[in-house]
This record gives sequence, C-alpha cells and structure tokens, in this order.
Amino acid sequence: MPDLLQVLLAVPADIGVTPNDSGLPGIAQLRTIVGAVMTIGLVLSVLALICAAIVWGLGSFSSNPHLAARGKTGVLVACIAALVTGASVTFVTFAWNVGQAI
Repeated sequence: MPDLLQVLLAVPADIGVTPNDSGLPGIAQLRTIVGAVMTIGLVLSVLALICAAIVWGLGSFSSNPHLAARGKTGVLVACIAALVTGASVTFVTFAWNVGQAI
C-alpha cells in the first residue's frame, strides 16, 4: 500500500508540461496589434492631458469656474487612462510569469 501512495504523490510533482506560446494561429500578429493599441492609448492619454491642462488654465485665467472644473476633470480622466494603459502591461507580464511558474 505505501508503494501506491508514493506513486500517487510522485506523479503530480513531476508534470514536465510547458505552455505553448505559439500554438494559436496569428498570435504574433495579435501581439503586434495589442502593442500598437497600447502605444496609441498612451499617446492619446498624453494629448488629452495636455488639452485638459490648457482648458484648466484658460478657465482659471478667465475666472470661469465651470471651464476650470471641466479641465480638472479632463486631467483626472487622462491620468487614470494613462495609468490603466501602463498598468495593463505590468498586469499581463505578472500573469504571464505566474503562468510560467505553474
């Protein structure tokens, strides 16, 4: 009976299977597309941040609190968009490393 127990415990310890990262057709093109979308997202976030900062400045200099509030909201949204876009790379890398460690 201990021989059967040793066999059952030994089999899951040495699986020897690695994930196939090139098994799906078109995975290289998908990586290129995702990279381009992320680059465009970051560039658009920075452009939105610049535009919102200009609107915030114009609202402050013209004593228009409504325009300044819109600019502040735009700056906040642009910063969150840049943060989410940048953090997604880190999250995907983390998930990939966790998947490789299993």
